[in-house]
Amino acid sequence: MKILALEFSSARRGVAVAEHGQVLGSAEAEGLVPGPFALVEAALRDARLEREQIECVAVGLGPGSYTGVRSAIAMAQGWQLGAGVKLLGVSSADVLAATAHTAGIRGMAVIVIDALRGEFYVRSVVLAANGWHETSELKLLNYGAAQVPMLSDVTLVSPDAKLPFANVTHLAPSARELARLASARTDFVPGEKLEPIYLRETNFAKAPPRRFY
Repeated sequence: MKILALEFSSARRGVAVAEHGQVLGSAEAEGLVPGPFALVEAALRDARLEREQIECVAVGLGPGSYTGVRSAIAMAQGWQLGAGVKLLGVSSADVLAATAHTAGIRGMAVIVIDALRGEFYVRSVVLAANGWHETSELKLLNYGAAQVPMLSDVTLVSPDAKLPFANVTHLAPSARELARLASARTDFVPGEKLEPIYLRETNFAKAPPRRFY
């Protein structure tokens, strides 16, 4: 199955194309230029494929840039409506762990993603020669609680350049790794089921009544 992977959860956005776990082409950009459609076209050119040959679109669901993840989801939903492709959603924390493993990081590692408001998405993993696995699930923690998993001898991995922690290895979730992870998955979902990973509860503030003078 030919898979197009969209990983827009960090400042380094990427698109990759894979088949049977082998990456055929990719394109990356730092910042907002070029746009997502230009990245898709560049990745397809690199893979020497046409849009019509894509059978599945995989999306990195975050956590991370809410705007970036939402734009990737919208693109995937539009692709499904227009071409009937299958859709997959993958945690960008999984993608980042796989990216760290491919980069050669080994041992205990903590994935840290800035959630703003003084909070952080934190997940502990073990990176071994033959793969990786999580030792604690993804959590949303404040600054004090987030430091606890980092007290031992671990490698901190984050896509965010400005974090209040020392010795952080900066890596962005790779679309190439997303494509590889998606190649091993069959839990396809309809477009309306794709939602960003967002652990913070939604709070609605009631607007005060209007006053007429």
